[in-house]
Amino acid sequence: MINQQHNSNTRKRWLVYPLLLTLTLLVSACGSNQSTGSATNSGSAAEAPAPSQQPAETTAPASFKTVTTVSGDIEIPVQPKRIVAEEYLGSLIALDTIPVGAPGLTLQNMYYKESLTGVADTGTYGKMSPEKIIALDPDLIISGNADSYEALSQIAPTVIVPYGDLKDAHQELTYFGELLGKEQQAKDWLAEYDKRIAAAKAKVDAAIPADATFSILEHSEKTTWVYGDNFGRGGQPIYQALGRKPPTEVAAEIMEKQWAELSSEVLNKYAGDYLIVTDNNYTVQDFKDDPIWGNLPAVKNDHLYVWKEERSWYYDPIAVLSQTEELADWLTKGQ
Repeated sequence: MINQQHNSNTRKRWLVYPLLLTLTLLVSACGSNQSTGSATNSGSAAEAPAPSQQPAETTAPASFKTVTTVSGDIEIPVQPKRIVAEEYLGSLIALDTIPVGAPGLTLQNMYYKESLTGVADTGTYGKMSPEKIIALDPDLIISGNADSYEALSQIAPTVIVPYGDLKDAHQELTYFGELLGKEQQAKDWLAEYDKRIAAAKAKVDAAIPADATFSILEHSEKTTWVYGDNFGRGGQPIYQALGRKPPTEVAAEIMEKQWAELSSEVLNKYAGDYLIVTDNNYTVQDFKDDPIWGNLPAVKNDHLYVWKEERSWYYDPIAVLSQTEELADWLTKGQ
């Protein structure tokens, strides 16, 4: 456990860096005036340029800006160099910003884990280790967990962006482009994103009827969940990128609540013409052999796509783009 005085000092150390730098430069200048007889490298003091001719060796102090967050207005570095990111790594990578630390779960994201080689593991997602973060000496922390703000903000300036507040890839990239001063990079990345999404959507629209309904589901041994357009599992690719719709009777409920637990008795009500199902154990054949799932029209018609959570859970812009193209290939296979 970190004592209160240490926390206070740690929290404020980024505020005093400019003052310490100024004091260091003053001491260095005084030392230079008092040491005129020393030689540099192989040359003598007499060969050195006169003080008035030497360029000033100064380092500009880090500049800060104020940003408005759910935690209030806070000051962050204009150009942060050492970011610890608990969430939103896909957007950071898209903006060529590699953090110094992140939780182990996010480091395993199959869509971009190669880009995070060498990034330190900060512990459990949602409950990162303060000791590990302090050791990384971050100048900015990014998280989606508001409950972590009090602890994290004692280490470095902390920006909390709650889960679900940013509704799609455009909102996410635009937000972090502005936060990090990389607005043009965000625009360029989104332009390429839109181009590839449009191509995938056109391919699907040419193969699948416009009125066909889609359901985003997750199945386990004990229960089944249904999801909306901003909760992973394929909701963003199907409902946002490809512009498809859930069954009309449950569409409003799904989009408002974003998720619901289903009993086997109501599964048919939530099952559309096409099913995108997350399951770590069942295969397509297992669903066909299941007495309940096997009677759903989508399963009978081979309109069932099954993938594991390691591919469906992530919803960052990089993951959504890859998932959209993957699902588009499945929907148009053989057509």
